[in-house]
Amino acid sequence: MTSTHAARPTADTDPGEVELHARNVEFDLSNSPLHWIPTSPVASNLITSLNLLLPEGERWFVTTFNEALPMVKDAKLAEDIRGFVGQEAMHAEAHDKAVHTWLEDRGVDATAYLKQMEWVFQRVLGPREGQTPAAAQKHLVERLWLIAAIEHYTALLGDFALNSSWVRVGADPDLTDLYMWHGAEEVEHRSVAHEAAAYFGDSPIRRARAMSLALPFLLILLIRSFLFVNSQDPTFTRMSLPKRSATYLKDYFVQSRKGTLPKLGRLVLSTVTYFKPGFHPSHIGDTAQAVAYLASSPGARRAG
Repeated sequence: MTSTHAARPTADTDPGEVELHARNVEFDLSNSPLHWIPTSPVASNLITSLNLLLPEGERWFVTTFNEALPMVKDAKLAEDIRGFVGQEAMHAEAHDKAVHTWLEDRGVDATAYLKQMEWVFQRVLGPREGQTPAAAQKHLVERLWLIAAIEHYTALLGDFALNSSWVRVGADPDLTDLYMWHGAEEVEHRSVAHEAAAYFGDSPIRRARAMSLALPFLLILLIRSFLFVNSQDPTFTRMSLPKRSATYLKDYFVQSRKGTLPKLGRLVLSTVTYFKPGFHPSHIGDTAQAVAYLASSPGARRAG
């Protein structure tokens, strides 16, 4: 059976060591439809739902790494962390500026969900007041490992975005560019969170504890976001609940075979891979491919 995925584009040369830095971007979604992947409202809304989850999460990444940065004495790691922080801050800003206005203009008011995400990432997962220095340090390391586990999935999704079939099936070019730009930077900085957490103390127990929290945490928030978007999309509000549920399942598997959504099996396998001895995030994705896309991204070029 031949694959329906687009062939993996690569740069002509290995870029070697890459200096991480934030890029100015500008995306115009004024003509982008809500169902930006043609004939697939399920795939469109599932990818869109990440926009409601990611910005507050990325601001939490920034806050946590800025808390850790003064304790990092390794100059190269500190430089990478600063680059990581700059990119994550730009991701949050880009999604806030472009996507939330775009959703509102298409009848999806995300205010309630965004307030929930603000509470989760700032109150539940933020720094805790009144801790002893030792307890505060332990809590920081736990948060760094949780972010490293989450970044495992953002790297996988970034690699998927760069190699999806969105362009081939005629998906909206502006949203496709937004997600591919974001995905390329996730691939570019995929090792930083892992190396920062390991700098403060690596152990199989810490990795396992972080992943046991990260996977259900992400799934719950993503499903809630997906259902929240669909609750304001007439395509789904007109369906009965049983028909809606059947449509979700059927279309997910159809679209994952087409390459517009990641395959469930690959995500499961990647979770297992995370626990293998010698695992390192650099094994995910292709830096040359990511850098090549970032050099050609219309949104990045538009912003100069």
